[in-house]
Amino acid sequence: MLLTFEKKILGLLVSASLVASTGCIGITQGVNLGPLAIPVPISPYFQDQEELEFHNHERYERVPIIGPITAGGPAIALDPPSDDEVMQALERARPVRGGLPLLHEKQRNNVKIVKEKISDYVDPPRFIPLIGMASLHHAHYKCTVYFEERTINGWPVPYTLEDKESAEVLYIDHNHFHMCGNPDTGASSIY
Repeated sequence: MLLTFEKKILGLLVSASLVASTGCIGITQGVNLGPLAIPVPISPYFQDQEELEFHNHERYERVPIIGPITAGGPAIALDPPSDDEVMQALERARPVRGGLPLLHEKQRNNVKIVKEKISDYVDPPRFIPLIGMASLHHAHYKCTVYFEERTINGWPVPYTLEDKESAEVLYIDHNHFHMCGNPDTGASSIY
């Protein structure tokens, strides 16, 4: 009787140690995070927000460094803002995302974007830390977005509001650096 009880206890201890040492939980080599090592599911809404923030940071929130302006060459800006950049700026100014389906939703339909360059100028050269001698090139754009806005309310009394002639004006700045002089780009040269 005692021998079978000891075997059961030993079997429970062995099975508990096997279960605890499988996967990410249990005995590991190195740093052990304990219960913090268990993955926690994230709502798709928050995951989408993180991806959108990374998309904006990667594309629109950085200042590029371009080679020097050639002598006698035009000092014109890079491309005007893309439609995606204008819509992202509009979403930050007047958000539509995050409505509750069947309760309250907003939609923008038939979107038309008009882009106008307001100014385009280059600052005199100066020393910029981590870059060296550079001049900052400014380009300012006025973007007018025409759209139809539809607001759907579903509770307590369902109704729909439609604004056929909505317009928003956004000002978008495109700045980039031009290196000055004979910059050392790090490329190997033949002596």
